Amino acid sequence: MTGNTIISANGICKSFGALKVLRGVDFAAGEGEVVAITGASGAGKTTLLQILGTLSTPDSGRVLIDGTDVFSLSSRELAAFRGRRIGFVFQFHHLLPEFTALENVMIPALIAGRSSKDATAAAHALLHEVGLDARASHKPSELSGGEQQRVAIARALINRPAVLFADEPTGNLDSATKDEIHRLFFSLRDRLGQTIVIVTHDPGLASLCDRTLTMRDGEFL
Repeated sequence: MTGNTIISANGICKSFGALKVLRGVDFAAGEGEVVAITGASGAGKTTLLQILGTLSTPDSGRVLIDGTDVFSLSSRELAAFRGRRIGFVFQFHHLLPEFTALENVMIPALIAGRSSKDATAAAHALLHEVGLDARASHKPSELSGGEQQRVAIARALINRPAVLFADEPTGNLDSATKDEIHRLFFSLRDRLGQTIVIVTHDPGLASLCDRTLTMRDGEFL
């Protein structure tokens, strides 16, 4: 791990009924680090990512993001923290079809209370970062799959999150587009110093990351 620790988790356990999905997992990532989490389906990767990203609560254990003990917050405080300090990119982009690329990127900033002027400027800057300046006024149906995922990545970064979590971010793309998105993640890390945690089955993407951690039966090998 490099740089200051941005996210750390200790003793994360999670069960669904009698099924133990996570068995005392420890995890940490440093500032500007890209970490891949790999493993077979059912190993616990996505469950761990959801807990690290505060979308799910562990049965036991602790998660600190940028110095904040996230599960000590009230539900309202946690929702506000998630909106400001955590970004998500999923396999399917989940863009709102009635809004343009620019508007989709702006939405989390507006929800966080930033002014329309500030949100618009930040969204334009991020669309430039992901190479979509010319597509800002296009709606998702007018964009390719790779372009839609780039918009989703820009949206995830609009509030300058401490950590960007990506769950199979290229799992729905063709090989050439996958390579473009892979390069984009590392370009964002280099230009913005972004910490990124990626769950992936793609060995090509995992091989590019600073570290790869493999899960089996709810534990890291």
